[in-house]
Order: sequence, then C-alpha cells, then structure tokens
Amino acid sequence: MLWIVGSVLADAPSSMRPLRTLPLDQAGRLLPQNTRLLLSPQAIEEFLDRLEGEPPDWPTVYGSGHADPGHDNRLFQLNRARDALRTSHAASQWRIAFIWPGELTSYDLRAGGFSVAVGPALHATRWGVVRFKPEGLPGNLMAIPDPQLRKTLRHRFERGEHLEVAVVMAGHLVPEESIIYGFSHEQEGVGMVMPVVEVERVEFIYRPSVR
Repeated sequence: MLWIVGSVLADAPSSMRPLRTLPLDQAGRLLPQNTRLLLSPQAIEEFLDRLEGEPPDWPTVYGSGHADPGHDNRLFQLNRARDALRTSHAASQWRIAFIWPGELTSYDLRAGGFSVAVGPALHATRWGVVRFKPEGLPGNLMAIPDPQLRKTLRHRFERGEHLEVAVVMAGHLVPEESIIYGFSHEQEGVGMVMPVVEVERVEFIYRPSVR
C-alpha cells in the first residue's frame, strides 16, 4: 500500500529532491558520512543487536494472545524496560537511514518533477518483523529527474507504466519512544519491532523495471 503524503511540517526536510539513478547499495553517497545504512535485514539485525542486545522472548510475551489477561501488561512492561535500557546507549544517537518503496504518481509541468506516493516496507528478521516508522516526513513529496531522464519517464508514464522509486529516509531515533515492540496484525503471534525515526533528510532513487 502506498500513501500520498499530505501537509508539510514547518521544520520538515525538503520534500522536493533530485531523482537519483545510482544503485541502492550506494545510497550512502547521498547522505552525511556518519549515516548507518539499514537497507537489508542483516544490517537491521546488527543495529538492533548493538542497541537492544537480544530479541524479546516473543512466545512468552504473546502467551495465548489478546485474550490472555497478562498479554497487554507483558507487552507494556517489555516496552518500558527496553526504553529505560537504551536511554544512554551510544547507538541510540546514531544517524540511520532506511528505505520505503515509492511510486511516481503524477507529473507537475511547472516543477518539472513527479509526485511520489510512498508506503511502508516490512523486513523479516530474527527479531521479528521490522517496520520503520517515520516522524516528520514532509508532505507533497516530489522527485525531479534530470532533463534526459525526465523525457524517458514522461513517455513511460503516459503509456501507463508503473514507475518505482526507493524513498531513502535518514534521521535519528525519537528519544522518548525510539523502539516500539508489538505484534503483527497479519500474522498471529509474530513479533513486530518499530524503530521511530525523526526524518531529517529524504532522497529518491529511481528503480527501473527489469525488462
């Protein structure tokens, strides 16, 4: 599911950025030098290992599910205990970057760019399902291609093709509630980990379809 982001926050990063064409594994070239790229399940696991130590004992926390009288309390206690432990951890101060999938949805002739719809990515890891939660994501996201690429994309867009982009978001964990633990709504009993990131930078990378 892709979302078209609405209003722009006053202190949000720029919503209008160039559309890049470099490989995803080179996304770090677009970001400050000390940014940690969390673009793969392995990189995400290594970050959580460093910050959180060990994954939760999900079966114990889940119990017999929402009908279990202690389920909500165990989940609450898990979140509070982990919050307290990471407060002074150095890794909680790292600048991190993650990717959500996006799609070019309309062309703005005046701006010379495409509006971008964006939706969450789910990563299956040994910690559970990881879903980054961006805060302060600017609205009206727009990707501006260079003139040569613009001509190609407009032609493909007019033919009704889906034009995919990777939306790279970089920032810091929100101090007050930086990691939220919960359970998947799609898979019963599967743990979910949601790092909450205050977005400071957005970049777009074009992902051409494989023909």
